[in-house]
Amino acid sequence: MNSNQVWSSLGWNGLFSIAVTIGSILLAWYLLQELKLDTWFKQPRSPRARVFIAVLAVVIGHSFARFILDYWSWTSMLKLL
Repeated sequence: MNSNQVWSSLGWNGLFSIAVTIGSILLAWYLLQELKLDTWFKQPRSPRARVFIAVLAVVIGHSFARFILDYWSWTSMLKLL
């Protein structure tokens, strides 16, 4: 494998990681829209509540994406056994 193939492989891996992370964050945000925020916030449509949902979506989505990407990496390493 020459150096161009290595750099290309790293580039595709990075692009795949970005896509999985953004997709996971969007999925988490979509699912968090179903939460009943009346119990946590007096005004569930306030900017504070929306920022809370956005930050929570990033935290949950990033954690889920990290799990998916780690799992992908681990399973691809199994062929080296």
